[in-house]
Amino acid sequence: MFPCQQNKNVPLTRREMLCQYANGFGAVAATALMADNGSQAAGFDSDEQFNPLAARPPHFSPRAKNVIFLYMDGGPSQVDTFDPKPRLSREDGKPFSMNVDQTTLQFDNMGKTLASPWKFQQHGQSGIDVSELFPHVAGCVDDMAVIRSMTAKFSEHTFANYFLHTGHPIQGRPSMGAWVTYGLGSLCSNLPGFIVLNGGLTPPGGLDNFNSGYLPATFQASVFTAGNMPVANIKPLERTVQLQQNKLALLRRLDRRAADQRDNPDNLEAAIASYEVAARMQTAVPELMDLTGETQQTRRMYGLEDDFRNTQTYGHICLVARRMIERGVRFIELTCPSGNGDRWDQHSNLRDGHSKNARSVDKPIAALLQDLKQRGLLDETLVVFAGEFGRTPFAQGRDGRDHNRFGFSVWLAGGGVKGGTVYGATDEYGYKAVEGRVEIHDLHATMLHLLGVDHTRQTFRFGGRDMRLTDVHGSVIDEVVG
Repeated sequence: MFPCQQNKNVPLTRREMLCQYANGFGAVAATALMADNGSQAAGFDSDEQFNPLAARPPHFSPRAKNVIFLYMDGGPSQVDTFDPKPRLSREDGKPFSMNVDQTTLQFDNMGKTLASPWKFQQHGQSGIDVSELFPHVAGCVDDMAVIRSMTAKFSEHTFANYFLHTGHPIQGRPSMGAWVTYGLGSLCSNLPGFIVLNGGLTPPGGLDNFNSGYLPATFQASVFTAGNMPVANIKPLERTVQLQQNKLALLRRLDRRAADQRDNPDNLEAAIASYEVAARMQTAVPELMDLTGETQQTRRMYGLEDDFRNTQTYGHICLVARRMIERGVRFIELTCPSGNGDRWDQHSNLRDGHSKNARSVDKPIAALLQDLKQRGLLDETLVVFAGEFGRTPFAQGRDGRDHNRFGFSVWLAGGGVKGGTVYGATDEYGYKAVEGRVEIHDLHATMLHLLGVDHTRQTFRFGGRDMRLTDVHGSVIDEVVG
């Protein structure tokens, strides 16, 4: 006899029927969800525990499933990379003829008009101009949409970094990767959904660039170093697998008991999920980082055998990023290798600094795009190349460029992007955006759109209002969507 039914000979009331069959309703719902895309997609792992990183449906049909964000820390110069300005060559060494907002400059030593030390040439069927700094990436322009009219709200690294990553200039807000995994979950159960591959340089602002902010802690980035053992304590300490499983089972039971006694166990649920992923990572990470199965041709293509150490470093994490895409990691960010001076932040010695930075990343990025394309993965992988701002077309001192937030270049490739296109324009000097002005919120809205997410609908209640990555701003850049 069920506890709600006192006499089996008396017909059931509605209350008694619901009491008896309520558990069945949950089983039916769980069965339907699990049939949708396997147990991972339903929010359950193999142990039937709730998985906050389970894949979730987008708002509409997505063009991309994953994101690789190539973060060029320091601010690459648009007029030396993807935005040629012949007028700079004609007026090289002359006083800069446009009005300059002195308050945005890092230092008060504005110099004269400075021509690019590098030549530009048209590439691909699209004929997009790319500087000789990027000879390998130039071969991929037909898969790229170059935005030449990007703007930033801040000209100081920390604020600009936060704004690029989170849509807000102060620390403590959720980053792009956190918003993406919050909305869509992950396609991989053995690795975190949001991973930062640190090439050696942590950007100004530190780990808050990759924070989950007010979102549950589950969606914060996991930072992998550039070595073969990117995660500390990845090797199991227990003598046997069974002993480790027993310890995890005990920890799970204790955590579940504590969670049942709390009104708001979100942080504990995140910790439980982290333990589960960490246990699976002990097998998944060594396999991920084992490149012995990659061909010699692939290793050379990525620059792993290059005579420049930083090309090897960046090539290594680009190859690992491709392997992560194959395993379903949702959002991957790559930071630049160290040892090239002050990142892309060449306030002086522009030629040497930008040459070393470009040499570090050019071959690996081109290899990543080509490799993804050959494997049929580029169509579903959105690749974004961006710094936090650009550089001035006039000199800082004799041979540097200061920060410039008024107009700079970024590019997108794969994942539903209209390849071989250029959107927007800066003035004849490359100082300010004058056509198709784009803000960071627009870039975020476009990235989410390509992932099948309406940026106005993806919200999280915090501080008495519905928060979102794009705040109350942002429009999809339709011209770069294929």
